[in-house]
Amino acid sequence: MNNNKQHDDALAAEYALGTLRGNARLRFERRLQQESELAAKVASWQTMLTGLDTHLRPQTPPERVWKKITLSLPAKTPVKRANPYVGWLVAAGLAAFTLVSYYNHRPDEFAPLIILGDAQQQGQWVVSRSSDSHLLQLTPLKPVVLNAANSLQLWLIPAGKQPISLGLLANNAATRIELDNKTLAAGSTIAISLEPQGGSPTGLPTGPVLYSGLL
Repeated sequence: MNNNKQHDDALAAEYALGTLRGNARLRFERRLQQESELAAKVASWQTMLTGLDTHLRPQTPPERVWKKITLSLPAKTPVKRANPYVGWLVAAGLAAFTLVSYYNHRPDEFAPLIILGDAQQQGQWVVSRSSDSHLLQLTPLKPVVLNAANSLQLWLIPAGKQPISLGLLANNAATRIELDNKTLAAGSTIAISLEPQGGSPTGLPTGPVLYSGLL
């Protein structure tokens, strides 16, 4: 069991770093829709790694450094298979040093912003924001059971002001929402309400608020 948890933590870290690719990434994303604990691990890694973006600046090593590295490389010899976690730690360490420039070239990367809870104050949706602040991504920690006659609608509620619709959400997959220059000010609330199919007919919430969180 402990090995499985270590393996899942390694996968969550690789996913957050962007180094998990191909079929492995697709399988992992399918698991994210069903396993809330795994989604929480990813959110934790993203929160921790995003801090590097504000503290590090990319540095270009001098040419002489690369020459010394090339000259110091040993001749090719048969490699004994090592513990897979050692390889992951090395990859994670290298990725951390290049994370800033990686984010600069991948403006669609997302970092967790807030967790929306239900009436029992249990976290049910991870709200992430793109590094360029133009997009929000809403990811359900588990599929939401939804009647065909209803839709989930996302709202931004600035303190003391009327709710602003941000669009409709998928009930069983991540949804990306364009902010269109809307400001996510501190003290605002992000909420999800249950509305008729296609969204509120009035431009304001008409159904119950199922999930919410304060910025």
